[in-house]
Amino acid sequence: MRLNPFRSRAFPGDARHWPGLFTATAAFFAYVYLPILILIALSFNENRTVTIWTGFSLDWYRMAFSNRDIVSATTNSLIIASVASVSATTLATLAALRMASNDRFLGKTGINAVFALPITVPEIVPAVATLMFFASLGFTFGLGTVIIGHIVFCIPFAYLPIRARLEGMDPKIGEAAADLYANPVQAFWRVTLPQLVPGILSGLVLAFIISLDDFVTTFFLGGAGSTTLPIYIFGLVRTGVTPEVNAISSLMLLLSLSLVSLSLFLGRDQNRKTGPD
Repeated sequence: MRLNPFRSRAFPGDARHWPGLFTATAAFFAYVYLPILILIALSFNENRTVTIWTGFSLDWYRMAFSNRDIVSATTNSLIIASVASVSATTLATLAALRMASNDRFLGKTGINAVFALPITVPEIVPAVATLMFFASLGFTFGLGTVIIGHIVFCIPFAYLPIRARLEGMDPKIGEAAADLYANPVQAFWRVTLPQLVPGILSGLVLAFIISLDDFVTTFFLGGAGSTTLPIYIFGLVRTGVTPEVNAISSLMLLLSLSLVSLSLFLGRDQNRKTGPD
């Protein structure tokens, strides 16, 4: 039986064996996730006073679903996220296909950097800039301006997984399609696009989550009738945290986790299909 040398002894400088690392790691994850778990637990609290547990109840979830303001805010969030994610993913796909081509043109490296710039820049900067831009043009702030702002903000998040998928594709497959007398359009629709679909779906899901959870851009560009769920929750929290707020937040967390899991599953499934035999 062959022993694993990594289990038998620790190498100098191996961070996994530093004293106190496990305790520090456990404290970090407890600090990050314990409040979320407490929030979910208190969303089932029968008492309206959040910090006093009196019993289990689903009344706050029923109230959330029957509240017209919450339903309206949720509808706005879903409309904005759907339109913004589809539009951003379409534009990101076209950009990724152009940037992944073998053509060399001036500024290609700079353009790649520009696509990633909104991710590194604080969100309030493009939000204020977009606000000033729309105001200078005399736009009426509402659902339309929020959607445009979300499309611009979500493009980099959709672009990165699509570009990564394109870089991981074997260029010989396209060459093989050309050898079989497929023109560029046929090669794209029958060869490139089917392999690119998991990356596109992953970018779409990521853009949808970013748009659904966005607060800053919506806060600056929104107007009458464009209140989204994060904006509505912020308004409720200003008057005090209630189990109803906890219930709404728990539902948003569940939706976000489901979409993130779907995105990871699509990427992992595609990697397994395209991995070495």
